[in-house]
Amino acid sequence: MSWLTDAHIHLSDDEFKSELPFILTAMDKMKMRACCVSMDYASSNATLAISEKSRLVLPFLGIHPEKAGDDLDSVTNLILDNSDRISGIGEIGLDKTYVSDDDGFKRQVHVFEKMLSLAEKLGKPVSIHSRKTLDEIFSILSSYRLGGTLLHWFAGNKKQLQKAMDVGCYVSYGPAMVYSQDKQVLLSQTQLDRVLMETDGPVKFSKCFGYKTAQITFLPSVLFCASNILGKRYDETLEIVEKNMNSYLGI
Repeated sequence: MSWLTDAHIHLSDDEFKSELPFILTAMDKMKMRACCVSMDYASSNATLAISEKSRLVLPFLGIHPEKAGDDLDSVTNLILDNSDRISGIGEIGLDKTYVSDDDGFKRQVHVFEKMLSLAEKLGKPVSIHSRKTLDEIFSILSSYRLGGTLLHWFAGNKKQLQKAMDVGCYVSYGPAMVYSQDKQVLLSQTQLDRVLMETDGPVKFSKCFGYKTAQITFLPSVLFCASNILGKRYDETLEIVEKNMNSYLGI
């Protein structure tokens, strides 16, 4: 039986703290795994702690562009000290909406490049935040020899999607795809062997989800929507996505 895996979720977020035992139980009952990404040093530690509670939690450690001012050395050492326990590096990337000047963006680039160097050294996949910075990210990625590279919550245009396919990136689609025609069109033009599913919980979705916090249990609905868009059976789509996930993770 195939396991459905959330390619990108923040289980270490305080929003999930009181519900975590129920989430882990639901994951076990529903045959689901989670790539649990981190934002900074504190959430990276929390992610490691959660991964000790369940083998279904795949820990990713890193520094989100919003947290580029965090202590880089502490996160670097945490990653190195736990390299045999972690599944990947993330959430990392670039996002100019979090900075007010060129120096702030240069700091983001410096942190991003350090995280990519670690991923290259350790042979770990990366989960990348790329809001409105895809062209800059493509330029930087060309300098590294990486394994699995995920552009999470892909929001680029068709040309950028083709570039992502050309350089071998994976792209993930989440709950917004259920109601967003733009996301549905992008999925229909994505290579089948590069598609992953995510929730990005605890992000809230205002449309058909009633502004509820995204839970990993949203994921079957996302996959069902994807199967309709791709013109495939649910089980067939699940097998495709899980094969892609295992390839992304290098397992």
